[in-house]
Amino acid sequence: MTKRFDAVLFDAGGIFVIPDPLMTGMVLEPFGGTTNLSTLVRSHYAGVAAMDVASKEQDATSIERISWSSYRQAYARQAGVPDAQVVAAAGALLKVFSAFLWRFPLHESVAGLWRLHLLGTRMGIVSNASGQIERTLANENICQVGEGSGVPVLIITDSHVVGVAKPEPEVFAAAIDAMDVSRERIAYVGDSYVNDVCGARNAGLVPLLLDPYGFHEGADCERITSVHEIIDFVN
Repeated sequence: MTKRFDAVLFDAGGIFVIPDPLMTGMVLEPFGGTTNLSTLVRSHYAGVAAMDVASKEQDATSIERISWSSYRQAYARQAGVPDAQVVAAAGALLKVFSAFLWRFPLHESVAGLWRLHLLGTRMGIVSNASGQIERTLANENICQVGEGSGVPVLIITDSHVVGVAKPEPEVFAAAIDAMDVSRERIAYVGDSYVNDVCGARNAGLVPLLLDPYGFHEGADCERITSVHEIIDFVN
C-alpha cells in the first residue's frame, strides 16, 4: 500500500481513554444496566454518535455546544437500561460525570500507538479537554511528550489550555507546527464526526473517523475500526 501520511494526530477521548466503565456500570446497574466491560466500551461510541446526530439536528457547530444528555441517554440505552429508566439513569450518570471520569485506557489503541512509534511516525494529541488530559495520558502510561513510561509524542494539546476547541482550526495550529510536514500528509484520528472530522477538514488535515462498532455508517468520511489500521497508511 502507498504511504499516505508522514504524521498522525489523535484525539484522546474515545481513542485512548473513555469514561471509566467500573464507575458507569456501578451507576447504571440499579436501573437495569449491565456491568459488562465490552458492552460499556461500546456504549461510549453509541453516546458519541448520538451527540453527533443531536448536533446536526440542532445545527450546532460542535458537540460541546449542546447538552451531553444525548450522550448519557444513548450510553445508558446501549448498556441495557430499559427505555422507561433511561432518563433517570442518564441523570444518575450526570452526577458522576467530570473530566476526570475519562481515565479508562483502551489498551488496543495504545498498542497501535506503540507500533506507529516504532515505525518512526511523528505523532501528537489534540483533544477537547479541561486542562487535565496531558496528566491523564501520562498517569495511565499511554503517552507523554518526551521520555516516560508511555509512548513518546511530540505534543499534547488541550483545548482548555490553548483557549480554543475543535472543530475550530486554531486548536490544531501548534500540533501542525510540531509535525513539521505538509498538512495533507497529516492524518487526524477522532471518534466524533462534528468535532473531529469537521475540525480536521477545517484545519486542512485528513480525517480518519474511528468507528469500531459502525455507529457512523454512511458518514461522508473515511472510517477505521482500529488504530492498528493506520500502520498500512504510514509504512
